[in-house]
This record gives sequence, structure tokens and C-alpha cells, in this order.
Amino acid sequence: MSKILVTGVTCSVGRRVVSGLVEAGREVRGLVRDPEPASLPAGVEVARGDLSIQETVAAALPDVEQVYLMWPGVAVQPGVIQEIAERADQVVYLSTDVSDLADDEPPMNFHQEIERLIRHSGLRWTFVRAIDFATNTLGWAPQIRQGVVRLPYGQASRSLIHERDVADVIVHALTSDGHDGAKYLITGPESITQAELVAIIGQVIGREVRWEELPLDAARALLIEAWGTRTSSRPD
Repeated sequence: MSKILVTGVTCSVGRRVVSGLVEAGREVRGLVRDPEPASLPAGVEVARGDLSIQETVAAALPDVEQVYLMWPGVAVQPGVIQEIAERADQVVYLSTDVSDLADDEPPMNFHQEIERLIRHSGLRWTFVRAIDFATNTLGWAPQIRQGVVRLPYGQASRSLIHERDVADVIVHALTSDGHDGAKYLITGPESITQAELVAIIGQVIGREVRWEELPLDAARALLIEAWGTRTSSRPD
């Protein structure tokens, strides 16, 4: 049986894709930079590799017919898509809510660039465009512990989707027919404001948590400080 190469196996979606494919009886090879902490299910083959290094991807592709691809936000490597196209037959790409681009239009983000590369690769493809993952709200955790989330746009609505549901769609696209050329936009079942989400989290954990609207200038300063510190502390 041919193998399915799964990228992003340590991410919240990828590890569930691996589990779903194993449960479906498929042979899986996981691409991972560091195999030791990956903790993949029994029977899953491990290939050490990095999507930013084309040679390592090529080394993981023998006997692979299908690929689940997520791109981690590093610089797009067209050669990686070409490598996949030369060795595999199908790719399912985890994208986001983006518009299709004409060939002469510059991409606004890496998802558009990768989608266009895939569309012109000769691969059979499916794009799973997931918008807002439920675990993104974990960024609120320190403030929730204090009982108040101070951020802007409390009345902005979000339709959160659980990562397990995203993985289920990907597994279905990899294990059943009829998905070639499909662009699936997937969301959660309900649109809820951020302030309401915070209140719901409080109800679930058994204590009151409220939203406090933060002025945009103050929020901007905090985010610049936080992301500047995070960027400067990166090991690379």
C-alpha cells in the first residue's frame, strides 16, 4: 500500500490527521524536524525533514502517493511543491479563507502563493480553508486566570472550529473520492462575539470572566512590545 506523507505532525491539526489516517488503516509517514518529542502513534513511520529544506522533503517522498501539507509560515519554497508533484499524485493543503489569484496577480500572503503553485503543479489537489481554530483562544489564558480579558474588538464575531473537525475533513479528503479541485471553506457552527466567548469560558470553568474593551492605541503598543520580544528571542 502506498504511503501518505503528513507534515506538521506535532501541530494541533496534524497530529489528529495522523491518528485519523491510522484509524482508517492507512500507512502514514510523518515529516518532523525532531523525531524525539513527536510521540507519533505506533506504526507511523518517521522521516526527519524540514519544509524549508527541499532535499529533506525529497528524502521523505519515496513510496508516497498522497501528501497532507500545512505550511508553517516560513518562506515559500517552490521547489518543495515541485518535488511533491514529481513523486506524489495528490495533495490536501490546509489553507485559510483566501481568494483565488490570477497568474499575474501578486499574492497577498503565503497561502495564496502556495495554492497557486499547487494549482499549476499537475497534482490532484484539495484546499481545506479553515478560518479560526478554537485553540487560538488559549492566547487569552493568562488574562482569563485574572478574571478580565482586556483587548479591542469585543463585539467582533468569530466562528471557531475545533481542530479535530478540521482534521476529520482532511482525513475524509485523503481517504475518499470526489474532492479533486475542491476548495472547502470550513468554520464552526455558530458566530459568537469575543466578549460572549470570554463569558462562556467563565461559565465552563465555574467563575466569572468578563471582557474589557482596550483602546486601539494601547492594544497596538502591547502587541508591538509582545511580538518584538518574541521575535528577538527566536533561536534562529
